[in-house]
Amino acid sequence: MADTATEVEWTFERLYLLDEWKIMVQDVKKRSARYGSGIVRKSPRTGKLSYIPDVNISKRPQVGMRFRTVDEAYAFYENYAKLGGFTIRKNTQKMIKGIVILKYFTCSKEGKKTFQKIDTVNEMDVDNVKGKQCRTRPSIRTSCLASIKVHRFDDMTYKIYSFYEEHNHTLVEEGDYQFLSAARNLSVVQEDFIQNLSKLNIGHVQAFNIMRTHYGGFEEVGATTVYCKNLKRDINAYIGKHDAEMVVSCLMDKKRYLPDFSCEYLIDEKGELRGLFWADEEMKHNYMQFGDVIAFYSTFRSNKYDMVFIPFTGIDNHHKNVTFGVALLASETAESYNWLLSASKKCYGREPRVVVTDQDPAMKKVIREVFTTSRHRLCMWHIMKKVAEKVGPTLKKDKSFRQRICDIVWTDAIQSEDFEEKWKEIMSYFHLTGNKWLSDMYAIRNDWIPAYYRHENMSGLMRTTSRSESENRFFGQFRSSSHTLVEFISHFETAIETQRYKHWKNDHDTRNTTPDWVTDLNFEREANEIYTRNIFNDLQHELLLGVTESHSMNVEQVGEFIKFSIKDLDVEGSLLREVLFREDDMEIKCSCGRYEQYGVLCRHIFLVLKMSKVETFPKKYVMRRWTRDVVPRKTVTSVKENAEANQTVDGVNKVVREIMIGAEYIVDKLSKDMEKLALYRDKVKGDIAQLDEICGSSQPIQKKDRIATLLGFK
Repeated sequence: MADTATEVEWTFERLYLLDEWKIMVQDVKKRSARYGSGIVRKSPRTGKLSYIPDVNISKRPQVGMRFRTVDEAYAFYENYAKLGGFTIRKNTQKMIKGIVILKYFTCSKEGKKTFQKIDTVNEMDVDNVKGKQCRTRPSIRTSCLASIKVHRFDDMTYKIYSFYEEHNHTLVEEGDYQFLSAARNLSVVQEDFIQNLSKLNIGHVQAFNIMRTHYGGFEEVGATTVYCKNLKRDINAYIGKHDAEMVVSCLMDKKRYLPDFSCEYLIDEKGELRGLFWADEEMKHNYMQFGDVIAFYSTFRSNKYDMVFIPFTGIDNHHKNVTFGVALLASETAESYNWLLSASKKCYGREPRVVVTDQDPAMKKVIREVFTTSRHRLCMWHIMKKVAEKVGPTLKKDKSFRQRICDIVWTDAIQSEDFEEKWKEIMSYFHLTGNKWLSDMYAIRNDWIPAYYRHENMSGLMRTTSRSESENRFFGQFRSSSHTLVEFISHFETAIETQRYKHWKNDHDTRNTTPDWVTDLNFEREANEIYTRNIFNDLQHELLLGVTESHSMNVEQVGEFIKFSIKDLDVEGSLLREVLFREDDMEIKCSCGRYEQYGVLCRHIFLVLKMSKVETFPKKYVMRRWTRDVVPRKTVTSVKENAEANQTVDGVNKVVREIMIGAEYIVDKLSKDMEKLALYRDKVKGDIAQLDEICGSSQPIQKKDRIATLLGFK
C-alpha cells in the first residue's frame, strides 16, 4: 500500500542524509511528483501513471476501520474523495434476508461505459435507434480500480477489508472541484434559504443568483441553477398526487392542536377537494372586533388546480385591511357559496352587519339565503373599473367624462336626489342613455352608490377607491397560478405574517409617537390618547377644518337642543349643515352623517364643541373599533410548537436562525477592524476543521426527510 504524502516527504528528507542513497532519491522524485490534489507515480516497468490522493492519514481509509452502518462508511469515503479530488458511487452489494452483508464503494470512473446512440429529440424513439442520426454524451469512465470494500461482522458493524487507493486518471485541482457532480449539492441551509425566498414568489433560479451574489461567486455556492431547479422538481415529486390530502391533513392538525382554530373542507363523490375554509384564533378575534362590515371577492385563480382564492376582509383599527378567514373553491356555483358562507357562519358564530362583494349573481342569491340579517352591498371599485370598457374607446380617453362620473360616485357628500339628477345629465350630455350596462348599473344604484346609504356605518370599506385593488395586489405578490396547494398555504402564511407585522408596527407607532397639535383644545389631546395614529390623523384633519374652514351662520334653541347652522367655507355652494347639541348629556348630531357612516366625528361637531367651550372629548361618541387597545397584541402559536412530532424540527430551525443572526452581528461589529475580523475568520475556520474531525463521517439527511422539513408537512 502506498505511503501518504506526509510519509513520502519525511522519507525523502531522511534519504537526503544518506549519501549512498542520493541517486535513488533523485530517481524516485522524478517518478513521484505532486499533481493536482495528489501524487503521480510512473511505473518503471509499464510506464503507466497512477494518481494517489494527498490526504491526511486521519481522513484516509484504512483496512480494519469499522463503521456502525453502510451509510456511515460511504460518508467517510465520500469525504476522503472530496479531499482527494475525485468522486465516488455505490457499487456491488450482497444481501441476506434484507441485510447488507457486503458492499463496494468505487471511484465514479470505475468501469467502462457502453455507448448507445439515443435520439434526444424524440423520446418515443429512444429504444429504437437504428438509422437515426443521434447525439452521444461523453463518458467519464476510465476503468479506475480505486475502491473500498466493507463486510458486515457478527457485532453488526461494517469493517473495511479492502482499500485500493491508486487511480488511473488525474485528480481534480482544488479550484475545479466545484465542477464535479459530488460537489454540486445544496446544503440544508441553502435549501431552506431557497424555500423561504419561494414564499415571496422569488423563483429558484433567482434564488441561485441571489446566493451567487451574496456568497461572492459561482464557485462559492457549491451548486448550479440546475440543482436549484431540481429542488423544485423534488418538492413537486414529494407532493405528487397527495397535494390536497397534505393540506387538509395539516389544517386539521392545526384544528386539533391550536386553540380556537377552525377548518372546514368539502369533497365530492370522487373524493376530490371542492372547497376549503379556515381561520385561526387571531383571525376570529379580529372578526369579533371588526367583523361588522366584511368583504370577500373571488378575484383570481390561486393555484395549478384553478381553485378560486377568497379572502374574507375587513378594516382594522388603523383603517388597514385585515383578514378574517380564507377560502379556496373549485367552482363558483350557488352550492359552493352556500357551503362556504355556512362554514364561515359556523366559524364566527354570528353574521356580519354588512357584506360587500362583487357582482357574482350566485353569491348574491346565497348571501340572501344564509346571511339573513346582513345587508348586501356591491363593491364600487369592481363596478367602476368596468366603466372604461363599457363606454367605448372615445369616452374611455375623455378626461371630462371620467371626472364627472367619479364626482357623483366616489362621494358621500350628495343626496340620492342630487345623484339621480347629475347621473341623467351625464348620460344625456355624453349620449349614453341607450347604454344597457350603464342602465343596469343605475337600476341597482341602491346597492353601490354611497348617496343611498349615507347614514349607514360602512367602516370605510367602500370609501377608499383602491381598497379592493390593494387587497388583490397584496395577496397577488405571494401567489402564482402554478403553485401546488402546499405551496399556496405556505405563501399565504407568509402574507398573513406580513399583514400582522404591519399591524404590530402601526400599534408601535401609535404608542410611541406624538403628533403636532393643530389647536389648543384639550379634547384634541384626549382624542390622541384614545384613537390609533391613522384614525387620529383623520380626526385631527376634521378638527382643523372645523376651526378654520367652517362658520356658524345661526344659533337657535329647538326644544331641549341648541341648533347650529354651519357652512363649509372651503366648499363652494355647500349646503348648510345642522348640528343639534344638548349639553346636559352631551347628545350631539350632525346632518352630514359622517359619524353614522364612519364612526368619527365631523368638522361641524368639532366647531360646535369649541364654541360651547367643551373641555373633554365626548366619550359616548368613541367607537371602540377605532381605539388603540381594541385588539391586544398577540402572536398565534405555530402548530409546530404543539405537535410533538415537529418539536425537534422547530427547535433546530430556531437555533439555526439564532446562530446566523449572531454571526451577522459579530461581522457587523468587526467590519471596520480588519485585524479583529481576520482573527474571527481564523477562529471560524478552526471550528470548521474541528467539526470535520468530529462529524466527517456523519450520515446525510435523506432527501425525503429534508423536503418534508422544508415544506413543514410530514
